[in-house]
Amino acid sequence: MDNVLWPVLWTACGVVTIVAALLAGRSARWRQVGRVVTGVLFLIGGALMHVITLATGGDYAGFADPAHFQWVTDSWRAVVAPNQLFFIGLLIVFEATVGLLAISGGRRTQFGYLSIIAFYLLLWLFGPIETVFVLVILVPMYLLLRAEQRAEAQASRSSSARAVSMPRWKVG
Repeated sequence: MDNVLWPVLWTACGVVTIVAALLAGRSARWRQVGRVVTGVLFLIGGALMHVITLATGGDYAGFADPAHFQWVTDSWRAVVAPNQLFFIGLLIVFEATVGLLAISGGRRTQFGYLSIIAFYLLLWLFGPIETVFVLVILVPMYLLLRAEQRAEAQASRSSSARAVSMPRWKVG
């Protein structure tokens, strides 16, 4: 069951992310869906999955074997594999942090999305499956980021307009 659960979760999150990204520019509800599904992907499909893998004796030594460049594989095997508890631990902290940032709203969500986009821009190096995933998910992540930025700008303009239109009373 374990072998099926994670790919199903990742695929479901990917599909919902794409739908949310297409609708987030017009709907606060879909922006919220984008936040939640991104948070779920990174908190559960990322951080929790790595915690479980490490706790059950999983081995990350071969993760970079399908990498596009030999230097990626060699570097992974020389640096990460012998220290996987440390490096995968850092990955867990990163994924949990960006998952929480994505869910939190406002500028924190935008920072989380930017961090996720940067992560994806590096992930493609690790092989063809990762490359396909990155090619599919980068544009939706950018669209979610833009929707958050536009919503914030619109809210800022609205609050400025309200502040300007409020009557000022002279006392005395």
